[in-house]
Amino acid sequence: MISKKVLDGLGRSSAIRAMFEEGERLRRQFGPDKVYDFSIGNPEIEPPAAVDEALVRLAREPNPGKHRYMSNAGYDDVRRRIAARVSREQGVPLEAGHIVMTCGAAGGLNVVLKTLLDPGDEVLVIAPFFMEYLNYIDNSAGRPVIVPSVPDVFEPDLAALEKAVTPRTKALILNTPNNPTGAVYSRASLEGIAEVLGRAEKRTGRPVYVVSDEPYAKIVYDGVTVPGVLGIFPNAIVVNSYSKSLALPGERIGYIAASSAAAGIETLMDGLVMCNRTLGFVNAPALFQKVVAETLDATVDLEWYRERRDTLYNHLVGAGFSCLKPQGAFYLFPKSPVGDDAAFVRSAAGHNLLLVPGRSFSCPGYFRIAYCMSLETIRNSLPAFTALAAQYGLQPQAR
Repeated sequence: MISKKVLDGLGRSSAIRAMFEEGERLRRQFGPDKVYDFSIGNPEIEPPAAVDEALVRLAREPNPGKHRYMSNAGYDDVRRRIAARVSREQGVPLEAGHIVMTCGAAGGLNVVLKTLLDPGDEVLVIAPFFMEYLNYIDNSAGRPVIVPSVPDVFEPDLAALEKAVTPRTKALILNTPNNPTGAVYSRASLEGIAEVLGRAEKRTGRPVYVVSDEPYAKIVYDGVTVPGVLGIFPNAIVVNSYSKSLALPGERIGYIAASSAAAGIETLMDGLVMCNRTLGFVNAPALFQKVVAETLDATVDLEWYRERRDTLYNHLVGAGFSCLKPQGAFYLFPKSPVGDDAAFVRSAAGHNLLLVPGRSFSCPGYFRIAYCMSLETIRNSLPAFTALAAQYGLQPQAR
């Protein structure tokens, strides 16, 4: 029999597993083009042309050893280029020694938490949040402390955060632009968090590290900018990936960037490099380290995402759903018309709409829609959303 911890994890992921199986059943029954799967954030957009061009050229270059191991932190030249880019973007001085190349953001988060946490250390997580955070914290024997956000606008609730901090608080995970809401935390909110954590550090005498999960930082709309956390929090660690910004989720390439001002920075970096190795990642994929270093100026077509956001958001609001208009990422998080969001999602499946209940993100009463698929699929789904709204007697909302 497998471990109890893994069995518990399977239980937590049962909603996603059941949704996948339901999707397979519906596709067999109605055909793939009649099923509208908004459940998974797996972008259908292709990478920028510069990525493929760099990949082909680098693969063909007669460079002996290009597939061998390198430092567990990654190639020095790649880390230098990323450090320079992050320094410009966030307005803080970084060097190659502050960068660790990772197997995507998920790998990076596990490396950071393994480095920071002793058993029983607490990690603050602002709800709603990406559900795997709980598993990542558990992997390092930490304890998650879930902090609610301000309802409907999903900005951090500073009063709730202050109450959640204890002497065991070791880290706070931030995710902005946010999955599942698409909200971008304001600079004022982040500065408020910095004040809360500063007071906590004075009381306890130990640092609270801010771990900023930023895979959607380049996917923002309407002139919105994402405040740089390295300039706001002295003990900040950015975890980023190119899964979304370059549409490379299957290549598992990302990085950790730690603030040069972080407490115990040299020991912290040594720990990150060691954990990158001992967790079994060893090093980030060699060829794609070089690819991303040569395509730092590239990004996916934001208009591709904006058109999908606007098409779906405008229709949902017109049909009567209440929803924050996303400022970033590629998710909508409308309010469920009934309190039981899981029951609502089951009703949606009756219209061949595959959605994710808000309780899967520790925020019941809502549901998530991932709009990273073809515009044709979105347009074909609109009558189903209209019928779903009518089923619950919704009235159009003002935009």
